[in-house]
Amino acid sequence: MCGIAGRVVNGLPGPDTRATVERMCLALAHRGPDGAGVLTHGRAVLGHRRLAIIDLSPLGAQPMTSADGACTIVFNGEIYNFQEIRAELEQRGCRFRSGSDTEVLLAAYQEFGAECLKRLRGMFAFAIWDASRETLFAARDRLGKKPLCYRVDGTGFSFASEMQGLAVEPGMSRRPDPLAIHHFLTYGYVPPPLSAFQGVAKLPPAHFLEYREGRVRTERYWTLRYEPKLDLTVADARESVLEQLTEAVRLRLISDVPVGAFLSGGVDSSLVVALMAQFGRVKTYSIGFDEREYDERHHARSVAERYGTDHHEFVVNPDVRDVLPRLVRHYGEPYADSSAVPSYYLAKLTRQHVTVALNGDGGDESFAGYERYLAAVMASRVDWVPRGIRAAGARVVHRLNRRPTRRGLLHRLDRFAAASLEEPRRRYGHWVTNVTNAQKARLYTPEFARLVGSSDSLDLLDAAYEASDARSFLDATMHADIQMYLPHDLLVKVDIAAMSHGLEARSPLLDHKVVEFAARLPVDLKLRGTTTKYLLKEVARPLLPAALIDRPKMGFGVPIDHWLTHELADVLDEALFGSRALARGYFDQACLRELVEQQRCGTARWHHVLWSLLMLELWHREFVDGVSSPAAAGASLTRSV
Repeated sequence: MCGIAGRVVNGLPGPDTRATVERMCLALAHRGPDGAGVLTHGRAVLGHRRLAIIDLSPLGAQPMTSADGACTIVFNGEIYNFQEIRAELEQRGCRFRSGSDTEVLLAAYQEFGAECLKRLRGMFAFAIWDASRETLFAARDRLGKKPLCYRVDGTGFSFASEMQGLAVEPGMSRRPDPLAIHHFLTYGYVPPPLSAFQGVAKLPPAHFLEYREGRVRTERYWTLRYEPKLDLTVADARESVLEQLTEAVRLRLISDVPVGAFLSGGVDSSLVVALMAQFGRVKTYSIGFDEREYDERHHARSVAERYGTDHHEFVVNPDVRDVLPRLVRHYGEPYADSSAVPSYYLAKLTRQHVTVALNGDGGDESFAGYERYLAAVMASRVDWVPRGIRAAGARVVHRLNRRPTRRGLLHRLDRFAAASLEEPRRRYGHWVTNVTNAQKARLYTPEFARLVGSSDSLDLLDAAYEASDARSFLDATMHADIQMYLPHDLLVKVDIAAMSHGLEARSPLLDHKVVEFAARLPVDLKLRGTTTKYLLKEVARPLLPAALIDRPKMGFGVPIDHWLTHELADVLDEALFGSRALARGYFDQACLRELVEQQRCGTARWHHVLWSLLMLELWHREFVDGVSSPAAAGASLTRSV
């Protein structure tokens, strides 16, 4: 796991290009505290920050050049089946100098070209300068665990693992993209290929790119399929899922450094720990809060005791005023998922003990674990009710919900009822939206509204639905989440939170073979009656306490509504109504003041909207108004070939 950066110039790189790539690597030092390297190869300068996981010797250092000198690679991630690929390549006559997966990946590219991607089982973002073709080849893994952003200008092409890397380039414009801001307000993240900056793009998951002769070409190399469906009994499906998950866990235990696991006390992370315990004693890490409604430590403890893990619990009272600027800097774009706060703390505390941590990410999207999937199915059953009656019911529920408690049933019913008036895809979009179209219409100034034009952010979700071959609405909805919410929100959160502390996070439930198998399962094995994640829970029953499996799902949340009214009240006021925010001209001040007043009086819940606006303004101050100055974390090593 590492940080990568580089630049390809139209002529030959000079000292200034080399110095720029060194600065880019210093900005990514948190991703790789164990070493650094910058190498010039023809028209390319490639840089790397190393977090040593496999083959800790100097032979595993990067940038790495092939034995014939034709190709140089920088690689971020892990190829879990590299030993299998290595054996195949050795049969073809390849010889290896190291025990690293990086060298195997480079040889696989030289042997198979872009087709090598179909052989890889793991998480990755890498770039290869192919001098024989005068081409930079770069790719991301199928599900988007590892990030890659890039830009093209009049003199060449630049890439980096994070925006922090590109932001130190002298030629990079810091102009925000209004359309990206528009989409961010809807989803809480900026969806690829857009970035928050004009002229900067993010490579989408399951894509590769080639930069050649001044042009970028991108191509998708993998698509998740839901058809044809598998014909399996519950028993057969349970056995197959258990077998595949056990193998996925085993592969992710391969490491030359200590490995542990995040243990939240939910079904997914608990199941991963149970499977890990088959291979030896597990180190587990849980985080808790003083607020009982956000604390799952007792559930995590029951799993730790059952399997005799080396268990570590941490109670966190977040210094949110201190941590927010750190998060803004690390995420590099406006990012409004508030669970980034506990994720940051959990990664920080876990890194004090281990270098690699397995997690339970991905179970909900593949096996139908979210309550909103059940709500989507239930809502479809009331579509026959005349719209007028549904509208009247929605008004009644909304009036009852004027003074809701946090996470209250009335709040969920209010969102359900309001969305019941829309068609199924738009209804689901309403549930996953931070700022609705109606709210944007009131919030935007006429000037900002003209900048974004008629663009409807929910069209992106609709396109994700259209891209699915699923026949059922439930499967299509899960696929939409796998294309959008999972890679652009959850996986970004985990990657940035973990790598900000030099911690590698591995996700067995997101092994692409597991995801492909789950996609083709009949829908009634995922959602059965009102039981979400039915099959995965059946897999877990012999392994976990029944009370843990059957309890209501608890998200990894924090009390942002309380923070915005108390600890962050003055920060919010200054961010929304300060002179710099006013000068941007994005939002109507009267509307903003109304939202803040209603939130503080308790007459309405606008915390998700206000949190999004706060994170947007803090991002502007860090990346648009100011200049990031990441601290150096180790000396760089400069080489040439």
